[in-house]
Amino acid sequence: MEDVKSVGGHSAARERDGWVTGTLVLFCLASAIVTVVAGVVQMSFGEYSMTVVETWHAVFNPTVVFNLDVWSAFLLGTETPEMSVASIVVWELRLPRVLVGIIAGATLSISGAIFQAVTRNELASPFVLGVSSGAGFAVLATLIVFSGLSQLLPLIATVGGAAAFLIVYTIAWKGGTSPVRLVLAGVIVNMVFQSLQQGLFFFADDIGVVQTAIAWLTGSLTGTRWDQVRIAILPALLSIVIAIGGARQLNVLMLGEQTARSLGMRVERTRFLLSVVAILAASVAIAVAGIVSFFGLVVPHIVRNTVGGDYRRLMVGCLFAGPALMVVADVGARLALPSIQLPVGVVTGLVGGPYFLYLMRRQQTMGEL
Repeated sequence: MEDVKSVGGHSAARERDGWVTGTLVLFCLASAIVTVVAGVVQMSFGEYSMTVVETWHAVFNPTVVFNLDVWSAFLLGTETPEMSVASIVVWELRLPRVLVGIIAGATLSISGAIFQAVTRNELASPFVLGVSSGAGFAVLATLIVFSGLSQLLPLIATVGGAAAFLIVYTIAWKGGTSPVRLVLAGVIVNMVFQSLQQGLFFFADDIGVVQTAIAWLTGSLTGTRWDQVRIAILPALLSIVIAIGGARQLNVLMLGEQTARSLGMRVERTRFLLSVVAILAASVAIAVAGIVSFFGLVVPHIVRNTVGGDYRRLMVGCLFAGPALMVVADVGARLALPSIQLPVGVVTGLVGGPYFLYLMRRQQTMGEL
């Protein structure tokens, strides 16, 4: 009988460990297809009009794909070799916009998922907790006042986002924190940093810088180039790898502090380190795409409702769903009006704002102040 129980226990353990499900695989595959299709549509429109087939051929042009000099120019900033007009339009002007959208979508989604775990609050996100506004203020100050430091934008955004999150946590701390206090503290910090952002415009004497800053504050992928890809790619990969590696710890945190401590976890240390990863991930996106509101709130919920609450599935799902939804939102922002390109943050705000209200209405018990 004991042998039977042992076998049953091992089977249950294997079942729990088998977190890769058919639903997850199909979800990731569908998200990848959506990203590719939306990316091709995005690269087909513009002053230099191309068909979908022409765009596809330009993207996979062997003379470009297998040319080391081209990749050196894109990734290292060396001189670009001669290419056809179609290849120049796609590879130098349009593909970077799609790549930045993929990076921003993945990092914001993963950041939001981590914040929801470390705070055990499904209303948490980089935007709601003030991280976006803090990072935004730091980046805006760099663009307007210290433009010579633009290559350090991910680091500067991380410092600003970390400072904002520490302020939020300090305000919310009262022998511990609660979901309500964290959200209210995030609202307060958001308002303060947004006021500081508006004050920075008085220091700008170049109308071009002002226009760029306004577009950036609303979250925009317009005008992104390989410079932004080079700035974001390494810190984005670092934050994504660490976040996926920390999925088990996030699962334990979701069980509650007492349970986590009983399992041997150093809760405060783990929470702090994972929060740093979330701040880095959000800051990378903010540095290259601006403040894309509510994205980190909505995507983890969509993924959780589809593949389940296991953070191993959730992280992988966000890694695929985030880019898909960001690129689709950017296509919608670009094609919504014939003569104007809307910032992608406008689209995500129109969707995310009502969704945030829905989540608040759905919460029956959010905790005491």
